[in-house]
Order: sequence, then structure tokens, then C-alpha cells
Amino acid sequence: MSVTVRVPAKVNVQLAVGPLRPDGFHDLANVFLAVGLYDVVTVTPADELRVTCSGPDADKVPLDPSNLAARAALALAARHGREANVHIHIEKDIPVAGGMAGGSADGAAALVACDELWGTGASREDLLEICAELGSDVPFSLVGGTALGRGRGELLTPVETGGSFWWVFAVADGGLSTPAVYGECDRLRGDSFVPAPDPSPALMEALRAGDAVALAGAVSNDLQAAAVSLRPSLAETLTAGTEAGALAAMVSGSGPTTAFLVSDEAEAEKVAEALRASGTCRAVRVAAGPVPGATITVG
Repeated sequence: MSVTVRVPAKVNVQLAVGPLRPDGFHDLANVFLAVGLYDVVTVTPADELRVTCSGPDADKVPLDPSNLAARAALALAARHGREANVHIHIEKDIPVAGGMAGGSADGAAALVACDELWGTGASREDLLEICAELGSDVPFSLVGGTALGRGRGELLTPVETGGSFWWVFAVADGGLSTPAVYGECDRLRGDSFVPAPDPSPALMEALRAGDAVALAGAVSNDLQAAAVSLRPSLAETLTAGTEAGALAAMVSGSGPTTAFLVSDEAEAEKVAEALRASGTCRAVRVAAGPVPGATITVG
């Protein structure tokens, strides 16, 4: 018997970062949108916990207990007094270390898969609690759709979304460390006053209306300057997408993937082709969202 779960990537249509907290984290107003790029995680009974991975950049995925999928299995097993004796196989399609929550997605998927495989019957609240312990983005990977994340991003409120939005993603060479990007954000801010983060009313209304043009005028990412500071070549990719006709261009999360909002699928293909030809990125992907979170497909 095995259980397979499909789980989407995310883009942050708003990432408002508050001041540094005493615990080393930042309060966020983080508006997540799940998009149709997926990892697929399959869990099978085994003699011991084992993680394997295939797909683009699989060699960059840790296969030891630091992997969020492994940590999810261990956390659920510990709560139910059992051994986490499973083989977790991850089919990667979400960019690795790309600011699209690929690792978090795998953690959420493994949690759902193990719960189904073991018949632990965990409630949605229990699963979300474990997700929050694993990482700030993991709860959203479980839920999907569109949501506002408060706290570190783990306290979720669903956001009404009136339609589908088309995106083009430019994948950069290599990754960026999320802690390093937050550290650079703090460095760039220096001693300047940082207000408490709040969601943009204009952005929330654009999501409700399904209005891509209005959304383009409201998207923002407080980590973008830090990501570009650490990886200056991202500025060329952002310019290439804008010149190709994207409605909005931004770094996705902590980067280095860049995200381009477009009006429809035809425009997405046009912008994607221009980005491929620009030589400013390693790969280009097209996806729409919102889409559901971690979903069992076999099991």
C-alpha cells in the first residue's frame, strides 16, 4: 500500500515584513496564492525512514532527517507513539530554494500522506499545528487557495478570490537562503522605523474582484530589495519580464525565482518566450492560481 499526495507551489502577492522580533523572527502580513506547479510525494511502508527524490534539481534536496518531509513523518509518528518507518519519495517540479515553498510543500504533503497511510485520523487542526511547528510556510501548503498569513505566516485566514490569475516564473541559477535574505532586509533597513505589517486593502479588493490589472498595481514584497542586493542579476530578469509586457514583476518570496503577473494564458506564453530568449534565467514556467493545497491522489 502507498499514498500519493500532490501539493502546489506558492507565490506571495504581498509580503509585508515587520520589525525583527526578540525571537529572531518577523511579524508578517503574508498574502499567499497557491499556483499550479506541483511536487508529488508518495509514502510507502518501509523498515526505516528513508527519503528519495527525482526531478529537476533533485541533487539539491537533502535526503536526511533535516528534510521537511522526513520531519513531518517523524512529528506525526511521535504524536501517535509509533515509528516513522516509511519510504518518502518526492517528485520535484517546484523550484528548489526558489522562494516558492517547495520544501514546505513536501512537508505538508508527507504529513497528509502519512496520516492517511497510518490511519491516525488527525484533525485538520492537529495537522495545521504540526505544520506550524515545521515551518512558517508549511500550513499554507496544506491549505492552498489564497490566504493571509499573520504571525510568522503560519496563522492563516482564507482570502476570497474572484477568479484565476496567470503567472510566469523565471527560475534563477542556484538558490537563496531565506534567513540570509531576512538578514539582508534588516541590514538595509538599519535603524529606520518599521511599521507593523498589514494587508493592503487595494490588494484584497483586487483578489476579490479577480482583477489582474488592479492586483498588479497592489502587489509588493518587502524582501525584494534584499534578494536583489544579494543577487543583483535578478534586476535584469525583472526588467526583461516587464519589457515583455508583464503587468507586474516581483521576486517570489525570498527569491531567487521571479514572478510575473500577466492578463491571461496567451500573454503568459508570450512573456515566457521573451524571458527564455533573454538569457537572464535558467528556466521559465507558466502557472495559474489559486489552486487547492495538499491533495491525496492515490491512497
